[in-house]
Amino acid sequence: MTNTAGQQQPQANGTFADYVAIARLDHVTKHVLIVPGAVFAYLLRGVHTQSLVLAVVLGFACAICIASANYVINEWLDRDFDKFHPTKSQRAAVQKNLRGGYVVLEWAILVAAGLALAYAGGRLMLLAAVIFALQGIVYNVPPLRTKDKPYLDVISESINNPVRLMIGWAMLDPTTLPPSSVLLLYWTGGAFLMTAKRLSEYREITASHGHDLLARYRASFAGYSEIRLTVCCFAYALASTFVLAVFLMKYRIEYLLTVPVVILLFAWYLGLSMRPGSSAQKPEKLFRERGLMILVAILGVLFLLLTFVNIPLLEPLAGQRYISIQ
Repeated sequence: MTNTAGQQQPQANGTFADYVAIARLDHVTKHVLIVPGAVFAYLLRGVHTQSLVLAVVLGFACAICIASANYVINEWLDRDFDKFHPTKSQRAAVQKNLRGGYVVLEWAILVAAGLALAYAGGRLMLLAAVIFALQGIVYNVPPLRTKDKPYLDVISESINNPVRLMIGWAMLDPTTLPPSSVLLLYWTGGAFLMTAKRLSEYREITASHGHDLLARYRASFAGYSEIRLTVCCFAYALASTFVLAVFLMKYRIEYLLTVPVVILLFAWYLGLSMRPGSSAQKPEKLFRERGLMILVAILGVLFLLLTFVNIPLLEPLAGQRYISIQ
């Protein structure tokens, strides 16, 4: 911070509230991605836990703790880069003088709490929590720090999605893993969301502050362009739709009727990311997008309906059929 004479002003010491703020507890809405994991487990496997309520509490609590631990090191290690971002420059780690020892202690407490909660929830939940915590280190901490590497940043960050799916699945069935097609769907779908977020940031910050400032904020943007990010969105959307179709045809052919709504969701979200001040830059605020939430609700209702309605006419799609012209 500088004064009117252009001299550097000393930063105020961080308060307890500032250390709480870097844990980003306001981002808990992202954990809604746990819910489909529980739904899939119920539909495909049923309930295989002794206390469902306890498992649900443990699952959400461990996810919140580990995610907050990841946010803590994210904000601390990004403080010298976030100062170049138009809005992230207002974060506590940038504006206040936080002590590194306190930050590490906060991270350690949150990780320990998350792993302890996951341990109580079973081996699968613990496995997911360990992957979740390790991802935060790989993504944020040098020398790996994958967030600074084009393309790898998206792939590594989006692994949080299948991890959340595993936590939701473990709430109901801690004895098996979710189908690989669903895990890949969550991974590629997350990659689409993260790429759309970067596309939105690229368009907005480049237009207002230039590409050089954007690259100073995040090194990975030096290897991106608007065209590359748009093409990546398209590729991840195709990959997601492909693995979705594999899952739908393998487990219940009627679910194929949800595909048009899924495609519309991808198209809607891509369009959303290209709007000025897009919510795609802040996924925790997406619940305010009325049109998007309506599509999600339609998808949920359709999925539920097709769970109980059999459509024999769709069965031939799962086998080889040839049209005779004789």
